[in-house]
Amino acid sequence: MKLSTTIGFGGDPLRLAKEAQDLEAAGIDLVWGGEIYGFDLVSTLAYLAGKTERLELMTGILPVYSRSPALIAQTAATIDALSEGRFVLGLGTSGPQVIEGWHGVPFSKPVGRTRDTIEICRKVWSGDKVTHEGKAFSLPLSEEQGGSGLGKPLKFMNRLHRSDIPIAIASIGPKNVELTAEIANMWQPIHFVPDRFEQVWGESLEAGKAKRSADLPPLDIIAGGVVALGEGPHVDEAREAARAHIAFYVGGMGAKSKNFYNDLFKRYGWEEEAEKIQDLFLSGKRAEATAAVPDEYLDLSMLTGDEATVRERLGVYKDVGITHLNINPAGENPLDTIEMIKAWVE
Repeated sequence: MKLSTTIGFGGDPLRLAKEAQDLEAAGIDLVWGGEIYGFDLVSTLAYLAGKTERLELMTGILPVYSRSPALIAQTAATIDALSEGRFVLGLGTSGPQVIEGWHGVPFSKPVGRTRDTIEICRKVWSGDKVTHEGKAFSLPLSEEQGGSGLGKPLKFMNRLHRSDIPIAIASIGPKNVELTAEIANMWQPIHFVPDRFEQVWGESLEAGKAKRSADLPPLDIIAGGVVALGEGPHVDEAREAARAHIAFYVGGMGAKSKNFYNDLFKRYGWEEEAEKIQDLFLSGKRAEATAAVPDEYLDLSMLTGDEATVRERLGVYKDVGITHLNINPAGENPLDTIEMIKAWVE
């Protein structure tokens, strides 16, 4: 397994450069960042490309609603060139709160828009003139579709560093996971519980793989959790931080009627807990919502304890097919933790 970690959501790009260099030296293979409504992720990764040497850089995620597919393809080609082939284009839909609240774009046709975006990106990178007829996008845009009729097929005008830039999809819903298994290079789930991998995603992954092109390599999977080695206050603090984190997603990330993370928690088997967390969180009782997160979720989704326990849990991740173990080290010496985990997975 390779090791990956996040550089956070919109942190100070100058600080992140030093952090990325330290992570690279400690043995991290891939770093990724998110983009919500802070600093834009593209500029940050372009800067990090010039400050690192071997580290893979991934958008985790670039929302498919925030840019046109052709611009996403141009952006990926640019960062891939700046990093000399170290870029992974991570895509996702985000959610209605961000897409409609921040970008002012209807959150419609998420699966179709994701498929169209990926197909158009690969057409752009082929170097051929781009034409496309999809559920969300058509290139060129015809008069019948609201265009002027003056659009014409165009092709990427520069020399690409790679024409097969890997694409990751962040997905947790059944249809999106099926699409991921069909067309992506990498799958990035969230709030991952390896012990319940098969019951939640097995059917969708198998359905997608059945339609997967033989030209694509096997699907990589990037997933993991918080790492807190040993015992003591730092472990307790890490567990409580993880508890608050999941309570925010399950309870407040979305509306009562539409919360993808709440749905996921129920599919894991914590139906009553998901309902309770959401009811408490939306009524303003955040502390009570956090306390309602079951210890079992923390035990299964985190890497905590002594070496024997953590190494046993690493084996569970490996057994379900994780290729990139994503870790969030807790404690006073996170780089030491990374080096230790790196030695164990190797």
